[in-house]
Amino acid sequence: MKYKMTAEDAIKRLKKGNHAYLEAKYNNSDISAELRKKTAKEGQYPYAVIITCSDSRVIPEDIFMTGIGELFVIRVAGNVIDNHQLGSIEYAASHLGCQLIVVLGHTHCGAIDAAINHNPEGYIKFVTDEICLAIGKETDPMRACRMNVERSVSMIRSGLEIQTEEERYILGAIYDIETGRVDFLER
Repeated sequence: MKYKMTAEDAIKRLKKGNHAYLEAKYNNSDISAELRKKTAKEGQYPYAVIITCSDSRVIPEDIFMTGIGELFVIRVAGNVIDNHQLGSIEYAASHLGCQLIVVLGHTHCGAIDAAINHNPEGYIKFVTDEICLAIGKETDPMRACRMNVERSVSMIRSGLEIQTEEERYILGAIYDIETGRVDFLER
């Protein structure tokens, strides 16, 4: 059964999940065989899209204490946006009914560090070049992280027409890998 959660309710649910995560040792969300079978038969109806870094310490399903079918997660180093990510976001919003799109940056990001302090070559340069467009000459990692998230949010807003739909939110957030806390940026 398809249930379309409002963006406002989705934000509340993410915040509640993150609060529970701060005190938890384990994620007790539903990952049961029954739910796997149900979603295989009836499809997926996630309530939020999370675009985040590929960093192994950033696990949206745990950070927000969710189970199977609750989040549509897109992971790419540095949570940068290109046409592939825009296509995935568009699919989740238009075809799955997600009302909330969150770009989730994080502290101690290796991609941000590489963009600030190194001159990488090879394919990594595609990621760091995108980050450098967002941060310019910024050298403070926290400010750079926020600027990078804000640029990705801006790219989603300008790249897709989905934000004009009623009740749909596109916003940024920063995850602190030391404390586990997620701070949502102003919309």
